[in-house]
Amino acid sequence: MATDYDAPRKTDDELSEDSIEELKTRRNDKRSSSVDVDETEQAEGFELPGADLSGEEMSVRVIPRQADEFTCSKCFLVHHRSQLASEKNGQMVCSECAA
Repeated sequence: MATDYDAPRKTDDELSEDSIEELKTRRNDKRSSSVDVDETEQAEGFELPGADLSGEEMSVRVIPRQADEFTCSKCFLVHHRSQLASEKNGQMVCSECAA
């Protein structure tokens, strides 16, 4: 940032007054910029736990586990073999659960 050395300098008191005024202005600006939100419209987008979803259909394509994948015995997620951390007695554990 360029400095104009010919400009009159402000004292510390003037600098603190400016910053307080700026802060008050910013505070008022934040209050005035709030938006009125209709709570009923906002609540319509939420689904309540235990809602009846029996009429809904899911269209998900399920792909069987591939030869280079394994199911973690702790989190039960399917991971690639590169994420295998340990295997004891046929129980495979991924690197995330082993950490």
